[in-house]
Amino acid sequence: MTLAVGVQLPEVEYESRWDNQAALARLIEQAGFDSIWVGDHLLYSDDRGPLGPWEAWTQLAAIAAITDRVLIGPLVASTSFHAPAMLAKMAATVDEISSGRLVLGLGAGWNRVEYDAFGFPYDRRVSRFEEAFAIIRRLVAGETVTFSGRYYEVTDSVLLPPSARAGGPPLMLGSKGERMLAIAAPHIDWWNSWYAWHANEPNDLAPIHAAVDEALSRAGRDPADVTKTGAALVQFESGAGRQTAYERRAPVRPVTGSAAQIADELRRWERAGVDHLQLVLDPITTDTVERAAEVLRLLRS
Repeated sequence: MTLAVGVQLPEVEYESRWDNQAALARLIEQAGFDSIWVGDHLLYSDDRGPLGPWEAWTQLAAIAAITDRVLIGPLVASTSFHAPAMLAKMAATVDEISSGRLVLGLGAGWNRVEYDAFGFPYDRRVSRFEEAFAIIRRLVAGETVTFSGRYYEVTDSVLLPPSARAGGPPLMLGSKGERMLAIAAPHIDWWNSWYAWHANEPNDLAPIHAAVDEALSRAGRDPADVTKTGAALVQFESGAGRQTAYERRAPVRPVTGSAAQIADELRRWERAGVDHLQLVLDPITTDTVERAAEVLRLLRS
């Protein structure tokens, strides 16, 4: 199977207005990439001060409308930021606008700054995720859901109009936590790793993939049936050193060099078992997307 490759749009690397986001999305599709991803964050804070990206689901709806072929998705959506039935409703709507191109990436969230700033509870995030995930996965699959938990409650909830594709969008988990894997493993279609988890070194993915495979096997799943995705930080010569405060706690070595050298490096992700690669470009501009497109051509040659 040929390695699929996508690109993540800018978050807070610089102030990227919608016209720039839209131009990048169109260029990524035209250049032949397989997917476009949007981080689901609301606010960061580091030595530059407070930094905020655009809201993810609003962007995804707009990207769905201006593209025709690429898969799209949040990398990944925090179940903390919306009532679960509402998140499912937004996902179903974006999937409809995109004619069935959404990958529904989900996670429990981690960034305390945005929780406090926007008034979301930060405690018991995995327990909250467990209840939210139970509601979301059933709703997007077309079920009518009644659920009463400690954190969330819905009664006769259903997504109408119904999804145009059977079973709804594929579910992707963005977590390596043991409990998160146990919750999601029976149901996910995709799984995602972030480059900071393994210092952008694909050889260090082996124990993480082993834990994912073990969780899938325990859930009665064939690990080969779940698409493994992974983010890779690629820095071009003009890169500014893209690092959020979170990533600075564990500095990583970006992939860099000529187009041929970068392509050779990215093949290591494929050999490490990644099926779909998400490029985080430093910097992320029309110029670097075009340069990454040359890397893509070499990967496929």
